[in-house]
Amino acid sequence: MADITGIARGGGAPASSTGDEKSDYETGIRTDGVRHRDHLDVIRAAKQAEGETFASGGETRFYEPIDSYEGKHRWDPNAEWTEQEERRVVRKLDWKICSWVCLMFFALQLDRGNISQALTDNFLTDLGLNTNQYNYGQTIFYICFLCAELPSQMISKKLGPDNWIPIQMALWSAVAISQCRLSGESSFYATRALLGLIEGGFIPDVILYLSYFYTSKELPIRLSFFWGSYISTQVVSAFLAFGILRLRGTNGWAGWRWLFALEGILTAIIGIASWFYLPPSPTQTASRFRGKNGWFTKDEEIIMVNRILRDDPSKGDMHNRQGLSLKLLWRAVTDWDLFPVYLLGLTWTLPNQTIQAYLTLTLRSLGFDTFTANLLTIPANFLFLLQLIFWTWVSERINNRFGIVLFCQIWMLPLLIALEVLPGGASAWVRYALLVMLVGFPYIHAILVAITSRNAGSVRTRTVGSALYNMSVQASNIIASNIYRDDDKPLYRRGNKVLLGITAYNFVLIIGIKLFYIWKNKRRDKIWDAMSDDERQHYLKTTKDRGNKRLDFRFAH
Repeated sequence: MADITGIARGGGAPASSTGDEKSDYETGIRTDGVRHRDHLDVIRAAKQAEGETFASGGETRFYEPIDSYEGKHRWDPNAEWTEQEERRVVRKLDWKICSWVCLMFFALQLDRGNISQALTDNFLTDLGLNTNQYNYGQTIFYICFLCAELPSQMISKKLGPDNWIPIQMALWSAVAISQCRLSGESSFYATRALLGLIEGGFIPDVILYLSYFYTSKELPIRLSFFWGSYISTQVVSAFLAFGILRLRGTNGWAGWRWLFALEGILTAIIGIASWFYLPPSPTQTASRFRGKNGWFTKDEEIIMVNRILRDDPSKGDMHNRQGLSLKLLWRAVTDWDLFPVYLLGLTWTLPNQTIQAYLTLTLRSLGFDTFTANLLTIPANFLFLLQLIFWTWVSERINNRFGIVLFCQIWMLPLLIALEVLPGGASAWVRYALLVMLVGFPYIHAILVAITSRNAGSVRTRTVGSALYNMSVQASNIIASNIYRDDDKPLYRRGNKVLLGITAYNFVLIIGIKLFYIWKNKRRDKIWDAMSDDERQHYLKTTKDRGNKRLDFRFAH
C-alpha cells in the first residue's frame, strides 16, 4: 500500500509521467511505496513548512473518500498531472466559479451597504430619525444577521449552496426594494431585521462552496478576491449613488428611495441568474444552462477531485447534499480548538468598522457636500482593496498568518492615536487623510476565514466553524455600531479612546493565539514522531479521533 503523502495527498501537482526532470523533493515523495524513516522526517518537515494539513506516515486507505462523495468516481490515488495542467484547471475555476461568486458578493454588499450612501441624502431627516435610532436599526440588522448564520449553514449543507444561495439573494432583493417605501422608525427597524435574517449565512455559505473547488493554500487569495469585490462595490456604489441620488424630486421621491429601488432590482437579476449558473461541485457541471457536457473534461475533473483530496482528505468525509445531525452539530459547535479565532473575530476589526460606518457622516460634518462625501470614500476603498489582496498573498507566501494579522493592529495604533489627539480646529483634509488610512487598513478577514476553514479538519466543523467565526464578526459589528454615540460627535473623543483600548487588547490576543497553535503542533509532533510506522497505521485504523483532534492533524498559524 502506497504512503498517503506521496500519492493521495501530495503537495501541489504530482510529478507527471512525461519524463520531466523531478526535483529531489519529488523523488523523495514518490518511491513506489517504499519509504525510509529519514525520508519521512524530511518530507514531514518540508510539508509542515508549506502549511500542509496532515503529517506524513498514513496509508492511502485511511484517507479514501466515502462512497457517497460526489467526486468518488473521479478519485484515483495513482492519478498524475503536470503543474501546467493544474494551473489551467485553476484558471478555469477562477473564471467560472470565483468570478461569479465575487459578482454575488457585489450584490450582497450593494443592498447591505447602500444605507451609507442614503445617509448623505438626508435619509435620517426625511424619516425623522437621529443617530441613536440609526444605531439601533443597525444593531437590529447585525443581531438578525448573526442569528441567521448557523441555521443558514445547516440549510445550505442539506440543500447545497448552489441552491440555497440564489434563494437567499432573491428574497433579500425583494426586501431591499421595499425600502423605497420606508415611512418612519418602525418600518426602518422592520426592514433592517428582515435583511439581516435573509442575508445572514450568505458569507459562510459561499466559503463552504468555494472549499469544494480550491485547496487550503488557494482559498485565502480567492477569499481576498471575494472581499475585494466587497470593496469594489463600495467604489462602484459611490459612483452609482452620485448619479441615482440626483433623482431626488423625480416623481416626488427622495434620491435615497430611488437608490434602494434600483439597486434592489439589480440584485434580483443577479440572484435569478445564479440559480441557473452555479454548479453543485466540480464533477456536476452539466445542465441545460451550462451545457450537456458541462464545463470540464474527464481529465480535468480527475485533477480537481484528487488535488482537493490530496490537500485535505477530510473533504471526502461527506457529500454536498448531506445535512448535519444534531450530534455532529454539537461536536462542531464545541470544538474548542477554534474558539481562539472566534474570540479574535469579536474585536480585530472594531476600529475599522466603527470609523467606516460613520465615514460619510463624518465627511459631511467636515463641510463636504453630499456628492463630494460619497466620492471621497473611493481613495480609502481603493487602498483597502490593494492591502487586502497583497497581505493575503504575503501570508500564504511566508506561511505566517497571525504575523500578518498582528501587523494589521500595528498599522492602526499610531493612526488612532493621531486621530484622538488631533485638535478640533485642524484642517479637514488632515483629518480626512487619517480616516483614509484607517479605513484602508490591511484587511485580514480572508486570512482568518481561511484559517477557520483549514483548521476545522472536517466538513462538519468547517460548515459550522465558518458560521461561528462569521457570527463573531457580526457580533463585532453590533459593538462597533454603538461605540460612536450622538453625545460624542463630531470628534468622538470618547469613542476613539475605546478603540485604542481594543487595539491594545488585540495585540495580546493575537500573540497568544499564535503561541497556542505552535504549542499544539509541537505537542503532536512529539507523539507522532515517536511512533513506529506500524503504530501509526494502527492508530489511523483504530482511532476514534476525528478532524482536527487526530494526532496527524496540524494547525495553521
